[in-house]
Amino acid sequence: MDTFFISHGSPTLSIDESLPARHFLQSFGEKVFQEKPKAILIISGHWETSDPTVNVVNGPMDTIYDFYGFPKSMYQIKYPAPGAPEMAMRVKELLKEGGFKKVKEDKSRGLDHGAWVPLMLMYPAADIPVCQLSVQTKKNGTYHYNMGKMLAPLRNEGVLIIGSGSATHNLRLLSMDESVVIPWALEFDNWLKDSLLDGRYQDVNDYEKKAPHAKKAHPHPDHFYPLHVAMGAAGEESTAEQIHTGWSLGALSYSSYRFKTAS
Repeated sequence: MDTFFISHGSPTLSIDESLPARHFLQSFGEKVFQEKPKAILIISGHWETSDPTVNVVNGPMDTIYDFYGFPKSMYQIKYPAPGAPEMAMRVKELLKEGGFKKVKEDKSRGLDHGAWVPLMLMYPAADIPVCQLSVQTKKNGTYHYNMGKMLAPLRNEGVLIIGSGSATHNLRLLSMDESVVIPWALEFDNWLKDSLLDGRYQDVNDYEKKAPHAKKAHPHPDHFYPLHVAMGAAGEESTAEQIHTGWSLGALSYSSYRFKTAS
C-alpha cells in the first residue's frame, strides 16, 4: 500500500460542488488508487492529544460536527463507517514497540470532519473499517515522521494510511478574493512540493527552519503533522507525487500527495 496526504481545506468540501478538490476525492478510487483497502488508518489534524491515541470503536462510528456556523445541511450528513478495533490495537502495539511508551485508547470517539469529509467522498459506501490516530502538537515534525515509520508494517496488512490536514493553514490570513493566491502561501506551497518531489524529507521534518514563511503557513502545526506521519509510513526510499493542487480563499492550499513505497 502507498500512503497519502490529503489537504481537506474547509468543511464546505462536504457540500460545495464548485471545489475541484471535491471532484478529485470523488474520483480517488477510480483514478488514483483502485485497490480497495482492508481498513483505513486516518490521521486528522482535528484530533490533538498529549499522547498518541487511537479510537477503538465497535460498530458504526459517530459523525462529529466539529465546526460552527455552516449550512444546516452539513450537520445532517452521516458517515457511519465501521470502527476497526483490531487494527486500532495493532496500531497501539506497533507504536509501543517503536518506543512510544504512552499510547492511549478512546472507546467512544467517532470521526471528526478532518476524517469523515474526505472519506465520504473517497469511499461513499462507508463500508471500510476506519481507525483514527491523534496528533501531538507540542511535539515536532520528526516525532510524527518517526511515528509513521513505526506504522509502516500496516502497509503490508491491507491498511491504507491517510494523513488529513492542509498544506497551508492560517485561517486568520484568508482572503475573500479568490482570483489571487497570496504570495507567502504560494511560496510555502511551492517549497513543500519541491522538497517532497526531490525526496528532501528531512527538510520537511525541519520545515520551521527550512521553509519560507513557515510560521505564517502553519501558526499551529496540527494540520501539517498528518503529512509527516504519512511520509514516515511510506519509508525513506519512497517517492512523492503531487496528486492534486488548488486554492481557496487566497491562502488555503489543497495540495495533496501520494507516497509511492519502494516495496
